[in-house]
Amino acid sequence: MSRTNDAPRNRIETDLWKAVCLSVEQGATVCSHSGQVRPGDVFVALPGTRVQGPDFVQEALRRGAAWVVVDLKTDLPDQPALVRHPDPRQALGDLAALSWSIAGADLTIVAVTGTNGKTTVTHLLEAMFSAVGRTVGVLGTVAYRWPGHVEPAPLTTPDTLGLHRRLADMASMGVDVVCLEASSHALDQNRLAGIPIHAAVFTNLTQDHLDYHRTMDRYFEAKASLFREMDGRQPAAAINLDDPWGRRLFESLPKAVGFGLSEEIPDGSLSGNILAMDAAGLRLACTYGDKSWELSSPLVGQYNASNLLAAQAAGLALGLGPDQVSRVADMIRVPGRLESVRDEHGRHVFVDYAHTPDALEQVCSTLRRVGFSRLVVLFGCGGDRDPAKRPLMAQAVARYADMAVLTSDNPRSEDPLSIMAQARLGLTGCPQIVEEPDRAQAIRLAVEVLAPGEALLVAGKGHEDYQEIAGQRHHFNDIEIVAHALAETTPAGRSRCA
Repeated sequence: MSRTNDAPRNRIETDLWKAVCLSVEQGATVCSHSGQVRPGDVFVALPGTRVQGPDFVQEALRRGAAWVVVDLKTDLPDQPALVRHPDPRQALGDLAALSWSIAGADLTIVAVTGTNGKTTVTHLLEAMFSAVGRTVGVLGTVAYRWPGHVEPAPLTTPDTLGLHRRLADMASMGVDVVCLEASSHALDQNRLAGIPIHAAVFTNLTQDHLDYHRTMDRYFEAKASLFREMDGRQPAAAINLDDPWGRRLFESLPKAVGFGLSEEIPDGSLSGNILAMDAAGLRLACTYGDKSWELSSPLVGQYNASNLLAAQAAGLALGLGPDQVSRVADMIRVPGRLESVRDEHGRHVFVDYAHTPDALEQVCSTLRRVGFSRLVVLFGCGGDRDPAKRPLMAQAVARYADMAVLTSDNPRSEDPLSIMAQARLGLTGCPQIVEEPDRAQAIRLAVEVLAPGEALLVAGKGHEDYQEIAGQRHHFNDIEIVAHALAETTPAGRSRCA
């Protein structure tokens, strides 16, 4: 995002800032980590939660930084290389924009934000744009990828310099549409500074990340900032009107395209109606103005119908027609999002990233509605994250599961048993409960009790290939472990190795 650049606090520093910008235009490298500074570089000292950028100013100077940008509050004596700026994060984005020239690239950048659905919507957008002949890059939770390049995603949204660099790499490889997930952390930390956002999508807002944002209002404000700072003469926006926070946002964006499944969707919005749904997918009727069309998708659930509408609404906002936006149906699967693991004995196992109360509510209710004879749900709660959501996640499971298997997710620095005890409070009313902190063993136990026609949801980690315990990441993949357990057991639970 490109905010109007705040001027430094006086004329002298305005001139200094111009000198910094000129230095970058002439080829100086921009850094935000003092350990990477080389002679002649520009170092931007960013505020942090655990460490502060200004603490590393002297190291940057010792390493030969030509300029060091700090905030107005930094208590350091004035010196020739020191430039004070009211918003170092914005300064970093502005300098990165000068360095990589993203604004001049032929890129349409679509950002998707919301608690749930970001990954699925970016994949749908990718399918839609690819089908109409565009070359697409994706930056999100699963991976950063574009033609000829795939890398694991350490963050849902890259840091500012990494984002600019990757966008420049995409442009050099012929990418002309970028679909990126904008996390609330990234928006709050202004990681998108200097990036021209041409379209933005709001999927929903439900309880998550309150360990960081503290209140839902602050969480919403972080998400809403994406839409208030979009660039372009006619920025496009797509807003979920089935979500109360979405309706609140929509009221401030008169030109946005609203979308939803409810009967109260206002005229001029994209409305949808689920015509049929089962375990194989759904059929969706769509109406926008005087245009109506239908599509079929292998995605399952009302929440995925909303995701299909979200991607189409973004396309409509960008000027595509119904015959073009309906190509979202070309998207077949999203890694770790209600991903089915094949079983020759008729047991149905799904791996999903659901790790919030609402996400669990949506996926559990979907599996219950499609008609499986019994539903087993395996889940855990992440450590070092909002503890208030743990019993709420369990309550969502208890409403739909015939059997709940409570286990570990990514406990991080917390005691797994303590996390499980907090979640256990929400499982009141669940017919059967099993507790097993070893996630691999818990998965095997859940598979062993499964009969043909029954379903198991393995929730929480989705596409992730690690488990974080006591600060260490260990290889761990739910899909691999599920497949191994299915191969070793029969529906009656008899081990083939016995």
